[in-house]
Amino acid sequence: MLKKTITDLKEPSLRGKRVLVRVDFNVPLGDDGHVGDDTRIRAALPTIEYLAERGARVVLFSHLGRPKGGPDPKYSMQPVARHLAGLTTRPVRFVDSSTGEAAEGATRALADGEILVLENTRFHAGEEKNDPALAKSFAALGDLYVNDAFGSAHRAHASTAGVTEHLRPAVAGFLMQKELDYLGQAIAAPRRPFIAILGGAKVSGKIDVIEALLPKVDGLLIGGAMACTFFRAMELETGTSLVEPDRIALAHDLLGRARMRLTLPHDAVVADAIDQPGTARVVPRNAIPANAAMFDIGPESAQSFGRAIATARTVLWNGPMGVFETPPFDKGTRAIAQAMAAATAKGAITIVGGGDSAAAVAEAGLEASMSHVSTGGGASLEFLEGKVLPGVAALDDR
Repeated sequence: MLKKTITDLKEPSLRGKRVLVRVDFNVPLGDDGHVGDDTRIRAALPTIEYLAERGARVVLFSHLGRPKGGPDPKYSMQPVARHLAGLTTRPVRFVDSSTGEAAEGATRALADGEILVLENTRFHAGEEKNDPALAKSFAALGDLYVNDAFGSAHRAHASTAGVTEHLRPAVAGFLMQKELDYLGQAIAAPRRPFIAILGGAKVSGKIDVIEALLPKVDGLLIGGAMACTFFRAMELETGTSLVEPDRIALAHDLLGRARMRLTLPHDAVVADAIDQPGTARVVPRNAIPANAAMFDIGPESAQSFGRAIATARTVLWNGPMGVFETPPFDKGTRAIAQAMAAATAKGAITIVGGGDSAAAVAEAGLEASMSHVSTGGGASLEFLEGKVLPGVAALDDR
């Protein structure tokens, strides 16, 4: 999947041109209106600075949250623009629209090397419907298009796919390229041994990923509540744990096909309820009490998974091992993050597939200790499943 990137654009084609850049600035805002986590903003800085250094007039647009039915002040991009201004020495301007005369006038008023942040794309009802008229209005705000929003690339929206029908060239930014390179390499030609770790609540959300990865991995480690559906397929007691009854047969089939390549937790941290951490205790997987639920993998499992990770040259992780937001059910997830950091230090390629896994790595302060932390949970899952991402397919081929 070789796509043209901003490095394929010669400097004369950038200087003085309005470069419309789709970024993923869907960041959390606190009650005080300040950005709570600027990871996604910082991730886009290399693309923004590269374009600005070459005299482009950088026009940024993104969605933020889920506004219903139209503009909503609490989802305005203005606080994001203000935060971005603190991360760059270049002038950052904001306009409270993303289509029409005001927005177009603001793009044309930019000087070379300046940055403009447009208002939330989802203030338009046609954004998520990929409305052709809205896409054409977006296209009027630039002379060429760059998509650096991998986290939104799995959506065929007006700002990610439709706009490219009216604006060319359309190329990938540095973040988009990095995401495609790391995830693409892991699937197409991983350095072996290749270990994948999948967690989270439900098997149903990871079925396609498991199916896609099984023929390619040397080992598949399963944690999180989804392990309980596999336990039931093994006819083990799971107590009050989350189980998907309609996926038990599938789990049984996967166990049969995967054989030794699929590893489940050997022990579990259980408790009477999630809000009763004082009742937490470690039990073997075949001794989960009928009145308790599994909320994390146990220490023996964490050590076993860690040993497997230590043997790998490529490690892909998506999904926490337990309810990592609630101590003491965070230990398994932290152990995986630490094992991956150690593997990175020894030369392994380590990839964290966005979402809760990325949040857990950030919480542990280990982002810099991974080869790559994806900015797109849903997009990375769909990419790993082998699905075509509309926002990527719309870009110019190399």
